[in-house]
Amino acid sequence: MTKLRVGWHREHFLSPLLQYAAADQGSTFELVECPGGTGEMQVKFREGEIDICIALTDALIAGLANGQTAYKLVGRYIKSPLRWAIITGKESKYNSVNDLKGTTIGISRPGSGSQVMASVLSMQEGWSEAEQPKFKVNGQFKPLRDSVNSGETSVFLWEWFTTKPYVDSGEVRFIGSVYTPWPCWSIAALPSAPSSALKTFLSTLETYVNNFNSPSSRSGPAVDFVVDTFKQQREDVVEWLESVKYEDTLAEVSEKVVSDTLNILEKAGVVKTPAEGWKIDTFVNTDVAKLI
Repeated sequence: MTKLRVGWHREHFLSPLLQYAAADQGSTFELVECPGGTGEMQVKFREGEIDICIALTDALIAGLANGQTAYKLVGRYIKSPLRWAIITGKESKYNSVNDLKGTTIGISRPGSGSQVMASVLSMQEGWSEAEQPKFKVNGQFKPLRDSVNSGETSVFLWEWFTTKPYVDSGEVRFIGSVYTPWPCWSIAALPSAPSSALKTFLSTLETYVNNFNSPSSRSGPAVDFVVDTFKQQREDVVEWLESVKYEDTLAEVSEKVVSDTLNILEKAGVVKTPAEGWKIDTFVNTDVAKLI
C-alpha cells in the first residue's frame, strides 16, 4: 500500500489529524510539517514532497486559478470562517487598520493565505490604488513576528488563537481582525496520488474529525487535547471550539464555495477570470471528491 505524505501546519484545527497519526503510527501515512503554511505546502506539491494536505481554502483556490497544476481539491474540512488577527510589533507606531494604508505587510509566501487575506482586508477597507500595501516575504511565523518588532513591516496576518499566546506574553500586539468570507480549510492532493489511498485516508480521517467534533468530546477531551498539544490557554480553546464548525463529510467539494471564493478573490485583485470562464475540473479531482 502507498504511504501518503501529508502536509500540515501546526494549528489546533488539525487536532483530529494528529489523533489519527498517533493511532496510525506511520503505517499508512507520514506527516510533513510545513511551518510556512499553505504557501509552503504549494511549493512542496510542485516539488513532489507531499501527496495531500489540509490547507487554507482561499490560498488553494487562488493558486489553482493562477495556473498551479501540482494539486487539486479533493475534499473539505472546516465549514466556518477563519479569524485572522492583524498583528503588529509590541512598540510599533501602528494602532489601527487605518494606519496600514500604503505600508509594507509581512507575508509567509507569495499566494499564501497571509497575502490573500491582506488583499481582502484592503478590499473591505476600500483602499485606493495609491493606498494598497506592499508585501515582504518573511517565510515562517517567527520571522514574521520579528519583522513587525524590527519595524521592517507594519503588520502581518495570522490565525487569531495561534497568535494569542504571543500577545499574552507581550511579544506582539493585535490591532484588529478580519474573517474569511468562505469556509476556511480544504483538502488538496497531487492528481497523480493513488485515488484509492486518498479515499481511504479521507474516510478514516472523517471518523477522527467526527469523534473530535462530537458533543462529548467538545465538553472535555477535545479541550484537553488542544491545551496539552498546543499549549494554549483553556479559556481560549473553549472560545475557539464554540466558533469552529467541522465538516461531517470530507470527500466532497461544493461548486458554490469554489465559485463564491473566486468571485471575492477577483474583487480583491488576487485572481482574474479567463475569457472562457472558470471550469470546475481546473479545481477539483472528481476521481476522489464528489461535487455537490
